[in-house]
Amino acid sequence: MTKNLPHPDHDRGLEFDLSTMMSRRSLGMFLSVGGAAAALAACTPGGSSSGASPSASSTAASASGPATASASPTLTRAIAECGVEIPLETAGPYPGDGSNGPNVLEASGVVRRDITSSFGSGTARAEGVPLTFTLTLLDNANGCVPLVGAAVYAWHCDRDGKYSMYDSDLENENFLRGVQEADANGQVTFTSIFPGAYMGRWPHIHFEVFESMSNATAAGQVLAVSQIALTQAACEDVYATAGYESSARNFPRTTLQSDNVFGDDGGIYQLAAMSGSAAAGFTAGLNVTL
Repeated sequence: MTKNLPHPDHDRGLEFDLSTMMSRRSLGMFLSVGGAAAALAACTPGGSSSGASPSASSTAASASGPATASASPTLTRAIAECGVEIPLETAGPYPGDGSNGPNVLEASGVVRRDITSSFGSGTARAEGVPLTFTLTLLDNANGCVPLVGAAVYAWHCDRDGKYSMYDSDLENENFLRGVQEADANGQVTFTSIFPGAYMGRWPHIHFEVFESMSNATAAGQVLAVSQIALTQAACEDVYATAGYESSARNFPRTTLQSDNVFGDDGGIYQLAAMSGSAAAGFTAGLNVTL
């Protein structure tokens, strides 16, 4: 279904999220990750500053792992030095974490790498250009070492801009949602599809970071809430393909600067390092300092 209007109450900001999440989350989760203007780290777990690409060691550890994404010169110049924390962002009205309606985190099957299909009683599969994205979690308090054992819950809309568990005819589906535990490199990787563009927002992926897998699967206290911004070049490539017609219409109407989440800094601190093509699929990487 083509979207002509933004989702109601979509991504209204941290104040809106606080009103819905405080029933189960401590305000300390926000204080623990610094101010909302904090920036993305540029260093890798090995100590280099080559951008937000997944490390070679993580890729080699799994034959099914993503190809290493290369940071563009623009991204490399833009991102901050290691030690500056990821900006806090809204979880939006469709988190599916129990803070605003349904809760997928306590469902058996949510811990998974491939999030393209629904699990449990759901049967739908999200179609679209393949996207593999990796987050590298770094522990700022200990010199930006990998945050081993933390967990990430990631979710995003489908190619039509719809969210499982919330949008009409998708209430009983839970695709494009999943949890992963950070490995020895502090990394989590998800296999998904490229999300669509809907009115009012730049294409993005939501994520929450938890101290541990047990916290994540119990919908426990969250350490940080943020979003990944996808690059303009990748979006233009994908949205020119069949199935993304509504995204092709919506995408030109919002810029990173006008987006109500990334607009304060143009998204430079959450812009993924990306490689690939619509024909072959894309990989994306982002460093997340906590």
